[in-house]
Order: sequence, then C-alpha cells, then structure tokens
Amino acid sequence: MSDDPYQSPSKQAPPPVPPAQGERLGDQVGMRLLLPVGNSGWAIASGYLGLVSVLLIPAPFALITAILALRDIRRSKETNRRKHGTGRAVFGLLMGTLGTAAGLLLLTRFLAN
Repeated sequence: MSDDPYQSPSKQAPPPVPPAQGERLGDQVGMRLLLPVGNSGWAIASGYLGLVSVLLIPAPFALITAILALRDIRRSKETNRRKHGTGRAVFGLLMGTLGTAAGLLLLTRFLAN
C-alpha cells in the first residue's frame, strides 16, 4: 500500500443494499431524499405548485393539493402502505396560503380603483 494520499483506492464501492424482506423502497430514508418514492402524489404536486405560487395564479391550487396531500398521508397511516411527503405538503400549504392571500389583496385593490 502506498503512502500517497492522492492515489485513488483500488477497491470499488460496495453495491447498494436492497430493501429487507417486507420493506418497501420508500421506507429507506436515503432513497426518499434522492427520489420521491413512497411520497403521496398530492404532496409532490403541492410542493411544485407551492414553488411556483410566487406567480400567484397556481397558489390556490397549491393550497387545495396541500390539504388533499395531508389528508392522504394521514389516511395512509391506518394501512400497511404508509405514505410520506408531509414536508412538501406543508410547504405547499404555506406558500399556497401566502400566495392566495397576496392574490386576493391585489385583486381587491385592483377592483377598488
């Protein structure tokens, strides 16, 4: 073995560990960070709509999909196929609420003039 710290190691990285028996891919925390596996579809939609809700038009849709996502995630806890994505849903809820409020404020000011 060489003492050169800049020399690349001769060993390859170990292969990825497959899910254990009875475990789903969405149950692995590292996989959920990289891919939206195991997440509620409503939560994914809510996160993206919340991201573009600064344009004000998709803000009410972000709000609606966030409520549906939180309901979907809560209902999935009663089954054996638990869904994740609460963070995305809360982000969509927050941004949808702020965007809808800003849009309504601008609309009322526009109609008042």
